[in-house]
Amino acid sequence: MRPTLSSCLLAAALACPLSVSGQSLVPTSNPPTPVVVDEARDAPRIQVALLLDTSNSMDGLIHQAKAQLWGMVNELARHRRNGRDAVIEVALYEYGNNDLSAQSGYIRRVVTLTRDLDAVSEALFALDTHGGSEHCGEVISRAVGELAWSDSGRDARFVFIAGNEAFTQGSLDYALACKAATDKDITVNTIHCGSADEGRRGEWHLGAQLGNGEFLTIEQDRAILDIRCPQDDRILELNRKLNSTYIPYGHEGSAMLRRQEVQDGLAESVAPMTAMARVASKASSAYHNDTWDLVDAVAAERVEMDEVERDQLPEALRSLDDDALLAEVERRGTERAEVQAEIKALQAEREVYLAAERKRLAGGDEGTLGDALVNVVRMRLDQAGFERVDP
Repeated sequence: MRPTLSSCLLAAALACPLSVSGQSLVPTSNPPTPVVVDEARDAPRIQVALLLDTSNSMDGLIHQAKAQLWGMVNELARHRRNGRDAVIEVALYEYGNNDLSAQSGYIRRVVTLTRDLDAVSEALFALDTHGGSEHCGEVISRAVGELAWSDSGRDARFVFIAGNEAFTQGSLDYALACKAATDKDITVNTIHCGSADEGRRGEWHLGAQLGNGEFLTIEQDRAILDIRCPQDDRILELNRKLNSTYIPYGHEGSAMLRRQEVQDGLAESVAPMTAMARVASKASSAYHNDTWDLVDAVAAERVEMDEVERDQLPEALRSLDDDALLAEVERRGTERAEVQAEIKALQAEREVYLAAERKRLAGGDEGTLGDALVNVVRMRLDQAGFERVDP
């Protein structure tokens, strides 16, 4: 380890311009994608970009991301600012996969910043691994430049980059990418899949220093402790009841309802723990589907009844006039709130049971991707003025 490298890089990052040798930090061919927030425009936002190494050796990392996505969402959803629930937006990039083009730097923006958490889940389950050319600086730069980051001081912005090779790979200096992030008040957190010593040799800790973030290490192949709880069967039953409260509308409504059910099944296929975390997310303010669910759309004042194309509704609702359709929307909204309240109560009981079991078994999710993400966002959101509330 070179004792002066950190200080040299810090100085370089603070002094450097936004391009080096004519190389732009942010690709101009892929402009920022607008984020539609609608009624949540004035609510605090928590924006998270996950940059995952999908090279050949990273199957364990991707499995942990699939298993623990909803646990991370639940942690984010527990945070408020000035009494208002935060809007949660998640983006996903993959990098280091040789199935991607060399011209792209072996990088792909999979999902832009979105409140559509089922889209993030769907994309995670579609990832596979291959090859290995991991350009950390370039993928950070892409995420910083392409995504529609908030510029409000009330919001929190995080990049989490996870991988196992040297942080120095690629032609774009990671110091420049991290400087561009901090200029936008985006915190860059680095997660090395391996030992802390290996991570430091690969300069992952310097990336975190330059990004005003945290340097973490995880065991990507560690098995995640999965404990069955007495509340699980009832929670799954309530999830099916919750799904029945959705009213698909628009051209993609029916497809999105099927996607919701598919993501439920995929979560269950990973582990009971993952399924329970997903249901908890669906019972929270973080889970919002006003682009295809009429109940959420009406609550968000996105549509009026006379604007709804009847042939794009479930067949049983197509003959309803505006007043009758609104009454059905309100009925399902009330039922949804009641189901969500019961899910939350059961989840609170489940967490007490889980804590006791983990203590008894002397195990948990320490050293995994989800554990790293939760610990960082909890600490950083507290520092940013958010308050964490119990479920």
